[in-house]
Amino acid sequence: MRHIRSKRIEARIKPDTLAIVQRAAEMQGSSVSEFMVEAAEGAARKVLDDRYRIKLSVDDQRRFVELLLDPPEPSEALRRAAAAHEDLIGPV
Repeated sequence: MRHIRSKRIEARIKPDTLAIVQRAAEMQGSSVSEFMVEAAEGAARKVLDDRYRIKLSVDDQRRFVELLLDPPEPSEALRRAAAAHEDLIGPV
């Protein structure tokens, strides 16, 4: 099994916040460091997920699928963009 190097991070924390974190870590059976790393990772993943996931209403989902199944004719602007792309990059 390969050893993965870890990095160190320092943070200042108010005494009352530290007491809460220590108590929660203890209740969970983990160290304060483990608890904080897990909490930070969970929060980071949630932020990234919220930013990268597109959320559509049911009506918007239906409209999206309808457009995928029966797309409209390309507009003149889209035709020009496709032609410019083909001139610069090559066929799509």
